[in-house]
Amino acid sequence: MLCKEKIDRINALAKKSKLEGLTPEEKEEQKELRAEYLVKFREHFRGHLESIRFVDDECVEKQQEKN
Repeated sequence: MLCKEKIDRINALAKKSKLEGLTPEEKEEQKELRAEYLVKFREHFRGHLESIRFVDDECVEKQQEKN
């Protein structure tokens, strides 16, 4: 995941956007930070999904089908 400072900055920009609006530079920074966050989130989420193992009622692991 992203470092705490970047997440805090995303949140600060979101709050400022709601309260008073952002400058064009801040909007661009927000866009870049959000894109970076989504990339990291998807990587992390995919890792969780790939670690899931399916078992039947007798606890026999089943082969996961990949599409």
